[in-house]
Amino acid sequence: MEILIIEDESRAASQLQNMLKACSFDYQLLGIIDTVEDAVIWFQKNKNPDLIFMDIQLADGLSFEVFQKIDVEAPIIFTTAFDQYAIQAFKVNSVDYLLKPIQIEELNNALNKFTKSSNSALVAPSVLKQLLTSMQEPAKREGLLVKEGSGFVQAKISDFLYFYSQESITFGVTTTKRYIIDESLDYLFGTLDPRQFFKINRSQLITKKAIEKINPYFNHRVKLSILNPRDQEFIVSRPKTSDFKKWLNT
Repeated sequence: MEILIIEDESRAASQLQNMLKACSFDYQLLGIIDTVEDAVIWFQKNKNPDLIFMDIQLADGLSFEVFQKIDVEAPIIFTTAFDQYAIQAFKVNSVDYLLKPIQIEELNNALNKFTKSSNSALVAPSVLKQLLTSMQEPAKREGLLVKEGSGFVQAKISDFLYFYSQESITFGVTTTKRYIIDESLDYLFGTLDPRQFFKINRSQLITKKAIEKINPYFNHRVKLSILNPRDQEFIVSRPKTSDFKKWLNT
């Protein structure tokens, strides 16, 4: 069984491989891809695999964008950190998905479904278009529970300048405070308005109002001067630089 993993977090890709072995799933790994751009290039040069494991949020955009650029005729099991309420379209259209952190029982169930009827995991282009549209619709989340002392308080999303992840802990920073957020950065990003927040790299997402200055940086990247940086460096990854500039102009 030839599989392809499209995932921008190396740890998540490694964990998935280990879980596949634990499920006694016999497979040959064709590759691990972490961007939309590289995925398109791979499909242009290679035949379709027997099965694809595809994360939704990649380093340079949503994985659904791959299907806008090239035809992919292979069963797909999506992996995602998005809230279950944001992925109802998957259930409606009978698309397999695994919610992160992946549980081995759920992975095993998805594999059983795939092996019994591979066609059930094929995704129609119209469905993918619907999924892409729904995931790009601006979220309307206004509040966020944050840790304060031994308890939690409700903070306004509009008060935050940026969020970042460090040693598996998510932090949110306002003009005056830093809070611990009890959500992964990917999950949090999936609930925020993409017109106001941009994930500049794997560990940081920022608001437009936080940016004081944009500076050229080596290797075709840009470095940002940010309000209340708290010893953080803000460097936009190369795959995201172009989209970042477009985001600033919207």
